[in-house]
Amino acid sequence: MSFLKELTKGIIKENPIFVIVLGMCPTLAVTTSVVNALGMGLAATFVLICSNIMISLIKDITPASIRIPVYIVVIAAFVSIVDMIMEAYLPGLHKSLGLFIPLIVVNCIILGRAEAFAGKNTVLMSIADAIGMGLGFTLSLTIVGTIREILGAGTWLNIRVTPAGYDPMLIAILAPGAFITLGFLMAVMNMIKERK
Repeated sequence: MSFLKELTKGIIKENPIFVIVLGMCPTLAVTTSVVNALGMGLAATFVLICSNIMISLIKDITPASIRIPVYIVVIAAFVSIVDMIMEAYLPGLHKSLGLFIPLIVVNCIILGRAEAFAGKNTVLMSIADAIGMGLGFTLSLTIVGTIREILGAGTWLNIRVTPAGYDPMLIAILAPGAFITLGFLMAVMNMIKERK
């Protein structure tokens, strides 16, 4: 499998959110704004890339019987790094994302890619897989966050984008808005796939 093919498959063909339907908890919870969506996506991408590299490097010396606990410890180490860096340099975003930063440890996308891909492939291919899946995750979060922020607050990246007098739809930034937005986007993705 080529590096480029692996790099791009997570963006559309195997998109973690719209196609594989993984990582729903942060998708529904943190996409009230584009800033939160980008922050979560980039944090998860960093953890995904670093953990894929490390797991690919240690795959041959990790006993099969303790493989999953080892993967979780590796992932937790990189999540701790992200958590501390965000708390030190991006305290507002860190506070906004709250508990969802430590929960990256148990994100199905990251553990799934460690088990299904990094534990069986070379470092270079694992990097390509991680970048592709991370970009797909970040792009998906950003799309959901864009729709919810514009409809629910009338802003994009905290900049007013709706005309004066626009009455925001509060439901868009509440939990039901997350489900409705995600449902419509998944329906659009399925329609596009069926037409191909």
